[in-house]
Amino acid sequence: MMKMLMMVGLGSFAGGILRFLLARFVQVNSASSFPWGTAAVNLLGCFILGCLYGLFDRSLLHTETRLFLTAGLCGGFTTFSTLMNESFLLLKEGNFSSFFLYTLISFAGGLLSIGLGYLVSR
Repeated sequence: MMKMLMMVGLGSFAGGILRFLLARFVQVNSASSFPWGTAAVNLLGCFILGCLYGLFDRSLLHTETRLFLTAGLCGGFTTFSTLMNESFLLLKEGNFSSFFLYTLISFAGGLLSIGLGYLVSR
C-alpha cells in the first residue's frame, strides 16, 4: 500500500508542476482574460488519460505505473476544480457568453479528447 501511495504522490507532484507551467505559458501567450490555460490543460489531460486507458486495454503497464500515470500524474495535471471555479466566476460576473463557450470547450472537447486519445493508443 505504501508503494502505491508513493506512486500517486510522486505523479501528483509532477502533474501539478506541469499543470502550472503549461497553463501559465498558454495564458500568458493568449493575451486574453478567457481561461485558455486551464482549458488547454484539461483538454490535454483528457487526451493523455484516453491514451493511457487505450494502453491499459492492451495490458502494457503494471499496476504501480498505472497509478503513477492516472491518479498521480493526470490527477495532479488536470484542473477540474479550477475549471469549476473559473466557470463560477464567469457566471458571477455576468459573462454568460464566455461561460457557455468555456464549458462547451471543456466538456465537449474533453470528451472528444478522451475518445481520440483512446483511439490513437489502440
